Amino acid sequence: MGKKKHHRDDDDDRNDNDRDDDYKHELYKLQVELVKLQRGLIADGARVLVILEGRDGAGKDGTIKRLTEHMSPRETRIHAPGKPSSREDTEWYFQRFVPQLPAGAEFVVFNRSWYNRSGVERVMGFAKSKQVEEFFESVVPFEEMLIRDGIALRKYYLDISKAEQKKRLEDRHEDPLKQWKISPIDESATKNWDHYSRARDETFRRTSHKLAPWRVVCADGKKTARLNLIRDLLDSFSYKGKKEKLVRPEREIVFSWSPDKQAKITR
Repeated sequence: MGKKKHHRDDDDDRNDNDRDDDYKHELYKLQVELVKLQRGLIADGARVLVILEGRDGAGKDGTIKRLTEHMSPRETRIHAPGKPSSREDTEWYFQRFVPQLPAGAEFVVFNRSWYNRSGVERVMGFAKSKQVEEFFESVVPFEEMLIRDGIALRKYYLDISKAEQKKRLEDRHEDPLKQWKISPIDESATKNWDHYSRARDETFRRTSHKLAPWRVVCADGKKTARLNLIRDLLDSFSYKGKKEKLVRPEREIVFSWSPDKQAKITR
């Protein structure tokens, strides 16, 4: 009888040298800070929207799990947009996202978002050039409108290398617990690497703005990426009992996009 193949669980991270106990201890402390943050958000009736984008295999699901697992289930929602319905195809593009926006006291995470239009839809030919251009012309005013109305918007992009993406996508096929993640889009992810890179770069250039800049997370190391995204998110809010030193992110890992930072992003 052959040996069972061991599948790495989602906590395993071959690219981080951090001891697992240290990681779990640091994550626990940051999750306590998240609970404190949410307590204040609920008391204030605040509305928070966190957008997570990144290539297939970038670690969005695992990051969202650690971000939200100890937050209030009543006031926390995760939205992962699927294929648009025939009705949604006839609507104003942003209309399908509006019902998912946060109400008072809600903390909402978008696992992909309206940026599908300038990313996967563009690369895979699901959106016409005119639709993509209309998106670019509309998205910044749309986000500014949301922010002026009181929504706290944070946009994160998890950035991974081509070699790391290839390894992670291969893992999906080997691990029976990750079969739900496999999609036809996976097969084109590495094949269209350069097309996705160009789409990402134009998206940063045209949609990172003063009220909602893109925050890039170097994510080849899953654990380091998760910790620093959470730190950066916490650091961007004021709340009672905030431990300033604890939530200070490593700026080599997470940083606000700007033209002079473009060289730090994977090609």
